[in-house]
Amino acid sequence: MHDDRKYIVRIFIVLIAATFLVKLFFIQILDENYKAAAENNIIHKVVEYPYRGLIYDRNNQLVVHNEPIFDLMVIPKEVFIPDTLAFCKLFRITREDFDATMNKAKRYSYIQPSQFAKQISSEWFASISDQMTGVKGFYPEARTIRGYSFDNLSNVLGYIGEINQRQLRADTTNYYRQGDYLGITGIESSYENELRGKRGVEYKMVNVRGVDQGSFKDGELDTLSIPGDDLLLSIDLDLQRYAEKLMEGKTGSVVAIEPSTGEILAFVSAPTYKPSLLSGREFSSNYGKLTQDSLKPLFNRPLMAMYPPGSIFKVVQGLIALEEGVVTANEQIYCDNSLIGDHAPPGYYDMRKGIMYSSNNYFLKVFRRIINQHPELSQFEQAPIGLKNWKEQMHKFGLGTPLGVDLPNEKAGQVPGPQLYNRIYGTGRWKVSNLSSLSIGQGETLLNPIQMANLAAIMANRGHYYRPHVVKSVGSTKYLDPYYSEKIETGIKPEHFQVVIEGMQRALSGTAGRAIIKDIEICGKTGTVQNPHGEDHSTFMAFAPMEQPKIAISVYVENAGWGGRAAASISSLMIESYIKGEITRQWLEDFVLKGDFLY
Repeated sequence: MHDDRKYIVRIFIVLIAATFLVKLFFIQILDENYKAAAENNIIHKVVEYPYRGLIYDRNNQLVVHNEPIFDLMVIPKEVFIPDTLAFCKLFRITREDFDATMNKAKRYSYIQPSQFAKQISSEWFASISDQMTGVKGFYPEARTIRGYSFDNLSNVLGYIGEINQRQLRADTTNYYRQGDYLGITGIESSYENELRGKRGVEYKMVNVRGVDQGSFKDGELDTLSIPGDDLLLSIDLDLQRYAEKLMEGKTGSVVAIEPSTGEILAFVSAPTYKPSLLSGREFSSNYGKLTQDSLKPLFNRPLMAMYPPGSIFKVVQGLIALEEGVVTANEQIYCDNSLIGDHAPPGYYDMRKGIMYSSNNYFLKVFRRIINQHPELSQFEQAPIGLKNWKEQMHKFGLGTPLGVDLPNEKAGQVPGPQLYNRIYGTGRWKVSNLSSLSIGQGETLLNPIQMANLAAIMANRGHYYRPHVVKSVGSTKYLDPYYSEKIETGIKPEHFQVVIEGMQRALSGTAGRAIIKDIEICGKTGTVQNPHGEDHSTFMAFAPMEQPKIAISVYVENAGWGGRAAASISSLMIESYIKGEITRQWLEDFVLKGDFLY
């Protein structure tokens, strides 16, 4: 029994030894991975980054392209540098920077590549290649950065940047890696998935002397990169560049829309910056300067600035009043200007004349009728009911709620409801007299310039709109998300729009004489917005021509005084440029470029 047990143990030991021998034979003789290592080869995983999609304007002018750069990768185990100080000078770094970067690379891995220097231009790389003779353990990895054909459209395009840890953790697709670039703002962000393409990978064998030994497993594991989709913008670049020229030295915004599609033709946030400043090795330095600029060029005003809309708001008040039946188009209402300050003269006003002369007193009386529609109740009981209904009507115009623009960071604005005044005055302690400023687009009402432009598009369409968007189509299939072709109705009868539009057409002879263009019938509305911190803001909303409109526009110029001067002039020049293709009133352009709107 004892001898049997002894033999069993011996057999067991022999079997284990045989198993190890077989495994060693497989690893050393048959496994190519071991073979590569045994022959002092190292397998490099070389990432092939795809070309990011190109961006064109609506007329197929190339706006954004790709420029080649290189990242210098390092494998610490293989590093040999004949002259470290000369190497540092070559890459314009100090010895301390070199040591810090190498220590970081070693902490990451001794045998895996990591980034030593990034975004080396192709010209710079070519100039130093010959001086890298004898240096081992470094190799270039081709990348691209964004290049720009024009110095315009920065707040639409946005910029790309290196992914951070927060974004990596939020990446549920597990696509991104440390060191990758992605869209941070603008359409680079909102169309990131379409623009980025798909990475490829190539596995290469390189010996200890840095000599390429060919593809690993004959390229069996390699994958090709797939370029990103190109974007065709709805932006008319010539109109965009003209708008930016007109807004030089000013603070505000210009948004122009094609009413029949919702396509954004021009989108200006002023002051702006050159998009090339946020591309390449100087990104961090330039970004710091832009963020410290007191004029906030990175602030996307058309989407994020919230302003009182001023008198352009009166067209919505008029439409709601007509739809609610609290006033008729031709009803004469006497205004003695005793209720609120007014530039319109005292007298009788109907809807058309009220819009033409922008009568504050007329629209205050109209607003009171909208709010107080239940005479059987006290004014304190009527006000919350009327204001709630008024707010719901405003939302149907896309006011005080996000429109769904295909750009990030769109703000909702604010159309106040009963909850706000309950907090201010207390529940049951306020009435329509506390809301007077709302009637003329002041007080607690705040809109974004994109909402004001969309309101102009609604007027042009006589009651409906399409969500504003800056991308006309994606890729070779010319795809457009159906979300942006959905027709959204306001619920106001067309005959009411006709009344208000006639008032807007007459307004050019009333408050917006500078906007008149020979042979183009413009319908517009001025606004002079009270500003407790300085000069009033100038705003104008318009569309043209009156029949079969081609363009709807809003202009907002901060601290520029009357709406009939700065904003109306800029709008008129934009409309003429777009429809006629030329400017016939040089005196008006000179007036705008000079910028002395208060004198």
